[in-house]
Amino acid sequence: MTVGALIDAGADAAAVIAALESLGLGATYTVEPVKRRGIGATKFRVAGGETKAHRHLPQVEAIVHRGALSDRAKQDALKVFQVLAVAEARVHRVPMQKVHFHEVGAVDSISDIVGACVALDLLGVVEVTSSAINTGSGTVTAEHGVMPVPAPATAALLEGKPVYARGPATELTTPTGAAILAALGTHFGPMPAARIVKSGFGAGDKDFPEHANVLRAILADKTGASESTTVSVIETNIDDSTPEVLGYTMEKLMREGALDVTYSPLQMKKNRPASLLRVIARPADQERLAEIVFAETSTAGMRLYTAERRVRARQMVEVDLGYGKVNVKVTESGVAPEFEECRVLAESTGKPLKQVMADAVAAQRNS
Repeated sequence: MTVGALIDAGADAAAVIAALESLGLGATYTVEPVKRRGIGATKFRVAGGETKAHRHLPQVEAIVHRGALSDRAKQDALKVFQVLAVAEARVHRVPMQKVHFHEVGAVDSISDIVGACVALDLLGVVEVTSSAINTGSGTVTAEHGVMPVPAPATAALLEGKPVYARGPATELTTPTGAAILAALGTHFGPMPAARIVKSGFGAGDKDFPEHANVLRAILADKTGASESTTVSVIETNIDDSTPEVLGYTMEKLMREGALDVTYSPLQMKKNRPASLLRVIARPADQERLAEIVFAETSTAGMRLYTAERRVRARQMVEVDLGYGKVNVKVTESGVAPEFEECRVLAESTGKPLKQVMADAVAAQRNS
């Protein structure tokens, strides 16, 4: 489905197939237009090829190395298999080099992984992001018998990633797909701020009655901001926590990776004075920081939503003041000395903090 989606989004099908044929697996590859629940998609098929049931990581790596692939496609494919080997080794509790690739060592899975890496390279993709991942539910029958969905290797590969289960009780994310995301994905959650260039759909074999069995790939350019990302916002109204608790909560949230934490005064029902706690977080940190808010404050509920965060280009420059060194943040809009470093220098030298900060700004402008 991944290869089909990337071809549907513009990757050269002939080039993908040529690269796969160079692996010498003896398989045949076809690409055809299909429909799933009324959605037009591309179906990528792998047929025949070597029938060897099990392969170890070194054998799979040898197959990748012998292919006529670009350096980037080759390195990405090797990375996917290595990530998968780590997960399988953990599940089966054997050394990574002794992992038996069963289904993933078969010709179709090798072709899927290498084909996806070739297609990403052909499209010039520099960053892979993913929505939350629908693992499916129920059970799946594999080499080791009947297993719950997600399969053990899939669950290991998706640790730390946002997942959910919706739709038919079947496997919707395979170890192959999970390995591609785990190895190459850089962001998981809401779609980042970007300009959509093209999209494509890759079709699965089954045609579900509940929803179209397709995987969508979206090609997009980042927006013009120097940094434009999606953030999670956590909000809650608190009217019965002490100032000491609120202060401690703010400090803990910042230590645990929040991008920003603020309190705003509120007047709530029954004329109660209260505080609005707002936490800005990376999407991957949302659930962990929300748990801290629940644990440390008296709130019984919160609001979660996404927002676009744009940040101007900036750089850190170290300046020498003659009596110590501090870092200064330089942006198009001005210069900002690092407060904590200035505070430490002021305390160690006995100089007024405002003088240290003014000297830092002057030193940067004169450099």
